Amino acid sequence: MYKSALARLQLETDLRRAIERFEFRLFYQPIVSLTSGSIIGFEALLRWQHPERGLLNPTDFIPLAQETGLIVKIGNWVLHEACRQMQAWRVHYRSNSLKKISVNLSVKQFSQPDLIEQIGQILHSTGLDACCLALEITESVIVENGDVATTTLSQLRNMGIELSIDDFGTGYSSLGCLHSFPISVLKIDRSFINPIAANSRNLEIIEIIVTLAHKLGMDVIAEGVETKQQLTFLRNLRCEYVQGYFFSPPLDSLAAAALITANLQW
Repeated sequence: MYKSALARLQLETDLRRAIERFEFRLFYQPIVSLTSGSIIGFEALLRWQHPERGLLNPTDFIPLAQETGLIVKIGNWVLHEACRQMQAWRVHYRSNSLKKISVNLSVKQFSQPDLIEQIGQILHSTGLDACCLALEITESVIVENGDVATTTLSQLRNMGIELSIDDFGTGYSSLGCLHSFPISVLKIDRSFINPIAANSRNLEIIEIIVTLAHKLGMDVIAEGVETKQQLTFLRNLRCEYVQGYFFSPPLDSLAAAALITANLQW
């Protein structure tokens, strides 16, 4: 217990210093349109370049960041950097089909009373149009914020920002309330996609989610696509967008720019 507490304290200290020393990095995983076959955007994914432990994934530090409240500062940096990078790409690749940068919002970020003002300031300072920003929230964000969630989501949607529910099917939101939220996209969790070849129950769940989304006038993004078989299945279901290692792992900004230049088609 002592060793565990000491390790936690050290990680928290390092985390606070990481914010001051700009040790965080963003990686970008492409989102591909199954209609055009081209990259239409990226999801921004956080990494921590720890001076001693190397490049850390979110699972190594995000739970502690959420527990300590540091996630708010980190999340604001992520949002600003993602918007800045997207605007830079849109200016440089004017003829490209790049349309969206997708960023995750944590429960604590969503609960901030000045969230709308913060996002407005970030869009203004980076020059990015609100319609080029997609915010991903989990079902728990909606559940934990109750009626306030509806108001906040409506304000974000009125700004022109696209809203999506991340990891859909793994949370506890009420399907009866889903239609009342201004959500544009349902994102199917990779846990349903990965065993797609061996598990017929997963095939049925995916089909139900896609049908539900389309009935509610929403698009679908399937994440975790790794095989041609998975891609073909999702295309046959008329799933609009996909992402996963079949197309590309998360890339740093230079590698992502090279991928944009390559203008691959799937």
